[in-house]
Amino acid sequence: MIENSSVSAKAPQRKLGVLKRFWRSVRGPLANSPMVRSLIVWLITQFFRLVHVTNPRLPGSSDLEDMKRGGEPFIAVAWHGQHLMAPFLMPRGVRFVAMFSKSKDAELNARVAERFGVEIVRGSGGRERARGTEKGGARALLVLKKALKEGKTAAMIADIPHGTPRDSGFGVILLAKLSGRPIVPICYLTSRRKVLEKSWDKTTIPLPFGKSGLIVGDPIFVPEDADDAMLEAKRVELTNSLNENTKRVHQLVDGAA
Repeated sequence: MIENSSVSAKAPQRKLGVLKRFWRSVRGPLANSPMVRSLIVWLITQFFRLVHVTNPRLPGSSDLEDMKRGGEPFIAVAWHGQHLMAPFLMPRGVRFVAMFSKSKDAELNARVAERFGVEIVRGSGGRERARGTEKGGARALLVLKKALKEGKTAAMIADIPHGTPRDSGFGVILLAKLSGRPIVPICYLTSRRKVLEKSWDKTTIPLPFGKSGLIVGDPIFVPEDADDAMLEAKRVELTNSLNENTKRVHQLVDGAA
């Protein structure tokens, strides 16, 4: 009996192994197909629209207009893995430009954002102040600075891809210094969600048919003459604001769920 159970248990594992090998053999060609990519982007945009419509905001959430407390335009900032619903989190009438890294991982997100009418800039948030110009970061910051001058709001992710999660980089701080515009920390969460535990940033996928919470932090200004010590202090201030408000939005959403 034990041997028969062992054999029967191995059969599904072998099937699963075959399916994995098959998927690995076809995912490359599929990913390179413009038609398949377009279909995937369309499906994702429809899914996010469904999430938005079926997750009403909970009492106690911030109002979208709270983002304008420091004036317009502003620099909207969120953590990696918590930014997927960003196109739905802008006040009415606000035009915004979003920065995405040049990595392949960010390509799909960028295409989805474009479908929602978001203007895309390629670059990096900067692992540290001295490296803020890596991966096109310098060009990206200049483009974002120009967009802010034109009255467009800039959207960025604070922490650096595959760096230390929930710890802000210097890119957004430098942009605030160069532009004179306020940083606005934004934390959004849905009661029904799937957390990808194996991802470096614990990406949180919002699911339909729940409730949602939004916490908008106080605007953070970086002086034009900020020295190294001030830049570091503002980086820590942004990190703390996002982390504290992430806790608040979890309490709001999970306490009401």
